[in-house]
Amino acid sequence: MTERTRISVSALQDLVAQVESVIFGKPETVRRAVTTLLAGGHVLLEDVPGTGKTSLARALARSIGGSFQRVQFTADLLPSDVLGVNLYSMQRESFNFHQGPIFHNIVLADELNRTSPRTQSCLLEAMSEGRVSVDGTTHDLPKPFFVIATQNPVDFEGTYPLPESQLDRFLMRLSIGYPDRVASRKILNSPHLGREISELKPVIDLAQLQTFMRAVPKVDFDLSLNEYLLDLVDATRKSRRLALGASMRSAIDLRRASQAQAMLNGRNYVIPDDVKSLFVPVVAHRVLLAALRETDLDTSDVLEEILEQVRIPA
Repeated sequence: MTERTRISVSALQDLVAQVESVIFGKPETVRRAVTTLLAGGHVLLEDVPGTGKTSLARALARSIGGSFQRVQFTADLLPSDVLGVNLYSMQRESFNFHQGPIFHNIVLADELNRTSPRTQSCLLEAMSEGRVSVDGTTHDLPKPFFVIATQNPVDFEGTYPLPESQLDRFLMRLSIGYPDRVASRKILNSPHLGREISELKPVIDLAQLQTFMRAVPKVDFDLSLNEYLLDLVDATRKSRRLALGASMRSAIDLRRASQAQAMLNGRNYVIPDDVKSLFVPVVAHRVLLAALRETDLDTSDVLEEILEQVRIPA
């Protein structure tokens, strides 16, 4: 790794450190969110209200100097409320496109599973293609474009389960969780936390960030790791405890996320621990239990067992 690369990687580490400075006690969640951003993916945060999901999104947007927008998803939200709408101008005698709140670098899709499946699905093209289509016309979204979607636990009232096709569009599913005692004390002693986030200065600009994102696929991924990754994916498809195994998209995402994590850790090559540590957050939301009502297991538990069974390459 060249000296110039080391200097560049230090900027990524500064980015992580700054976000961690306002998201107390959750370093792993912050690092994985930044890893997902570098990999060009999107994050699904599954958590109860009030755990800092909005603060994480705002802090990340401020730290990269990007635009930020929060969209509150409700039962009556329409696709046009998210994407935008064509309005007729009497002066120009033509229709003009008015951008919706999705046209920002970082979009917080808050409580995504409280809106109808029709409105949920309007995010699909945006998340996978980086553009939206309105009345037959395609509009490019800003670059980078990063969605942090939140959903309440499925047993909460007024929720619509996200379909598998949309879950597969999220590179990682993360959970912030309640802060521990030490972090809770820091939060209570920082009554102006919201103001502190709004005062954060960019530690990396959007052009630098896109340069890093383009470099992620160039991080060396050994052939033996390819086989290890495929062994893990095959094990999910053969497991009797899973009715739906990992998709090919999840395999591609796991490889890309591993490369992004290696870069974030200052390496230009992936090691088995990169793949192993990201296997559960990348895959758990894309597989289904075979007997959901007959077991107390979670998909994460099954994947942890698979990690123990599949041989790690030397």
